[in-house]
Amino acid sequence: MASGWTAVTDTLIAEFSDIPDLAGFTRVVVRLVLAALLGALLGYERGQKGKAAGVRTHMLVAMGSAMFVLVPAQIGVSPADMTRVVQGIVAGIGFLGAGTIWKGDTTSQVKGLTTAAGIWLTAAIGIAAGLGREVTAILATLFALFILFLLPLIAPHLDRPARDEP
Repeated sequence: MASGWTAVTDTLIAEFSDIPDLAGFTRVVVRLVLAALLGALLGYERGQKGKAAGVRTHMLVAMGSAMFVLVPAQIGVSPADMTRVVQGIVAGIGFLGAGTIWKGDTTSQVKGLTTAAGIWLTAAIGIAAGLGREVTAILATLFALFILFLLPLIAPHLDRPARDEP
């Protein structure tokens, strides 16, 4: 009976050994937490604007994208194969973004393009975080926040027609 329990514990240890040391564990935690936090920042803005894709959606997109590149990196997928993984994420996330775009029945106005673009960018930020490109992910998030929060305040002043000088 003792050998049966030994086999069970050995199997359980083997099953949970995808992160062999504390450094690897820390690396995975940092990448996933960073992806989630950066996604939350972008989702917060969308949520404040009353859009369907808010904090939770953006967090899940960022973390999911990070996972899709983090796990293959852990098992040693080659850079050439990783490009195919990224390609799949980019194409797949397009379908999610497309779900946020709609055209009104009574108008010819299209809505949801900014949210769809935000979801697409959130996936890219998650990919960067998952691949250990933390600074790149943070910079992209800061640029996106500038576009989403500050650009709407500045843009009306940039689009003004020139006044005729007397």
